[in-house]
Amino acid sequence: MQSVTFFAALIAGVLVPLQAGANAALGRGLGHPLWATMISLAVSAICVVPVMLALRVSGPSIAGLADQPKWIWIGGIVGVVYITAALLLAPKLGAAIFMTAVIAGQILASLAIDYFGLVGFQAKPLTLPRLIGAAVVVAGVLVMQGPSLWRLTQSGT
Repeated sequence: MQSVTFFAALIAGVLVPLQAGANAALGRGLGHPLWATMISLAVSAICVVPVMLALRVSGPSIAGLADQPKWIWIGGIVGVVYITAALLLAPKLGAAIFMTAVIAGQILASLAIDYFGLVGFQAKPLTLPRLIGAAVVVAGVLVMQGPSLWRLTQSGT
């Protein structure tokens, strides 16, 4: 079962740079990146409704929302920031540089989230293998993108 879960995550990862490129093209077609963000999120909502209906997902229980931590609302904000950043930055940086920078940021933020037990995750220690793994990912990003990043800093982009 874990291999199926891993494969599903891998497929989801394959789709992310496609999303960035498609949203960037949508932004150009609509005349502004924020329209692309809005349309992308609307298409997401339109796509999830039939799935929810097919699965017979019951309506939400909003009565207990006031008792929940306030940070539960950041998901939508983060989604807007990410989609907008992707459609603005990916065309300038290229898919590989954009995605490796995103992945490095995700790894570093994930270590902090795990360590401090943020946003509902159980706290996990910063072990040497986890730190080495994160360092390898960040080093991989720097090695892979080093020459490109150097050109970007020299061109002032």
